[in-house]
Amino acid sequence: MNEVVLAAPAVARDGDALAVCLCAAWCDTCAAYRATFAALAQRHAGVRFVWLDIEDQEELLGGVEVENFPTVLIAAGDEVRFFGTITPQPETLARLLRAHLQEGARAAGIEPAVTVLLRRLRSG
Repeated sequence: MNEVVLAAPAVARDGDALAVCLCAAWCDTCAAYRATFAALAQRHAGVRFVWLDIEDQEELLGGVEVENFPTVLIAAGDEVRFFGTITPQPETLARLLRAHLQEGARAAGIEPAVTVLLRRLRSG
């Protein structure tokens, strides 16, 4: 059974696939999306799901700007494959996971600060 981990130092080993939802406790969209995110974790056993509250875990963000919610980071190994705001429907994230975690998938235009965030999530 896969569960959603609250962001904390070293939430995932280097080889883990990650789906990180960057949200805020005060955001109604995030509150509604949290159950959907947890349900998706149950369907994707090979992916580590992390809920990162951008205010509670502000030190992890560094220079990463979150402009809208939910914002999702998808990573495989030490590579960010997707970073952006998504619609809060279950199939949106499921489709992104299928596309971005397949062999050979690559992302373009990922800001260096997002890669630093991934390293912080991995190293603690």
